[in-house]
Amino acid sequence: MAKAMSGQNTVTPTAETLASAAKAAKKGKGLPPVHLWNPPFCGDLDMRIARDGTWFYLGTPIGRKELVRLFSTILRRDGDDYFLVTPVEKVGITVDDAPFVAVDFTVTGEGEAQTLSFETNVGDHAMAGPDHPIRVLRDPETGEPSPYVLVRANLEALIDRKSFYRLVDIGSHHEVDGENWFGLWSGGQFFPMIPSAELPD
Repeated sequence: MAKAMSGQNTVTPTAETLASAAKAAKKGKGLPPVHLWNPPFCGDLDMRIARDGTWFYLGTPIGRKELVRLFSTILRRDGDDYFLVTPVEKVGITVDDAPFVAVDFTVTGEGEAQTLSFETNVGDHAMAGPDHPIRVLRDPETGEPSPYVLVRANLEALIDRKSFYRLVDIGSHHEVDGENWFGLWSGGQFFPMIPSAELPD
């Protein structure tokens, strides 16, 4: 679980004041330039993103998709900690795993010319490739895979189970550093998932 470290706390903003500040800072259709903002840290907010992508505020799920989308646009990751950032304030939130979930993808081309374009639960799109790599972590005890795709600066999406099964169906084998791996091609790059030798017969 990743959580921002508490520092010199001032009055902690609420979800409502953050939403208002985020709306005021949003210009046009693009994402706010949160990487350029360096406001004072205002403490931790009782907000959590669960592994399935559900956002909670004060222990209650945030049911409004528009509000979740708004908050997602001002999300930033610094090191292992996650923050909601506006031009005037920065608050820490808890993220159980990845902040987003990749809920679907499309495929164009095949083989080394294949391209995978992912869509997240908050409406972001990312075409897997050098700028948006796919990685797979495996549980050291169970071997259960957890696949991720980088969506934007330091923010990943956990690829949901149904999408992962579809990805496995279009995977292929390729040699990486002298070892055969099963993985995925996208954007001219091969992303290894599991050593070929470890695949069940």
